Amino acid sequence: MKRQNQSSVVEFILLGFSNFPELQRQLFQVFLVIYLVTLIGNAIIIVVISLEQSLHVPMYLFLLNLSVVEVGFSAVIMPEMLVVLSSEKTVITFAGCFSQMYFILLFGGTECFLLGAMAYDRFAAICHPLSYPVTMNKRVFMKLITFSWVSGIIVATVQTTWVFSFPFCGPNEINHLSCETPPVLELACADTFLFEIYAFTGTILIVMVPFLLILLSYVRILFSILKMPSTTGRQKAFSTCASHLTSVTLFYGTANMTYLQPKSGYSPETKKLMSLAYSLLTPLLNPLIYSLRNSEMKRALMKLWQRKVDLHTF
Repeated sequence: MKRQNQSSVVEFILLGFSNFPELQRQLFQVFLVIYLVTLIGNAIIIVVISLEQSLHVPMYLFLLNLSVVEVGFSAVIMPEMLVVLSSEKTVITFAGCFSQMYFILLFGGTECFLLGAMAYDRFAAICHPLSYPVTMNKRVFMKLITFSWVSGIIVATVQTTWVFSFPFCGPNEINHLSCETPPVLELACADTFLFEIYAFTGTILIVMVPFLLILLSYVRILFSILKMPSTTGRQKAFSTCASHLTSVTLFYGTANMTYLQPKSGYSPETKKLMSLAYSLLTPLLNPLIYSLRNSEMKRALMKLWQRKVDLHTF
């Protein structure tokens, strides 16, 4: 369908939590702090891994890419969300809504595949340490990174173009915090049944399959951990795996509930909370889980800090 001929809507209104004005003011302050901490945390990871040669191995280069995704994801969603929370109604242009949806899907889709690749990397390193240098060589690593980013671009291009090919003839109020697919689709003045079948199938392939592969990888990893002779080593490994799985389950679980059925029966407020789980909490938690609990990252950070201090001293 040609949007130009059938759509009368030229802009959308994001409602946010406009039904709870007192809550919006408090959330603005909390979300601003979370946004700044997320940016700083992920920026530190990017800088440390980029500058420290000893961290130029697959595990940390995957982490660097994940932090780039988290910064992009937060930058696409959070500034607009803060504007929404600071006013009763926020107007966003048709093109602005298209762009925001595109990049949400790009970074979200890339993260789905990237987390799967990271789980495979840990599985290969822990369960098959002797063959790991061959299994995860530079060529394999580059293929996994390229596949993750290209898949995210394809998902974003297909889904966003399809959603905005539907006519929008009013109303134009999006009862959400951002231009995500489910709330925008509800405003389409057309039969979206085929798209919903695509969304269901796509979510299974993009969200459920990587998530199940990650769970399978961690089951194998846990069996390998149980064979460790050191009690301290087992406890540390269990703690790390539990943290990783918490973050992964939070991201995949809420994304799955949101996108598996775009026109699901969840209330608008429930959908907003689920959206916050993967758009707000996951980018905040990942730097804490994958880095601050990692001794090599902490050593590299201290090394760079000491180098900076020494430069200032002399």
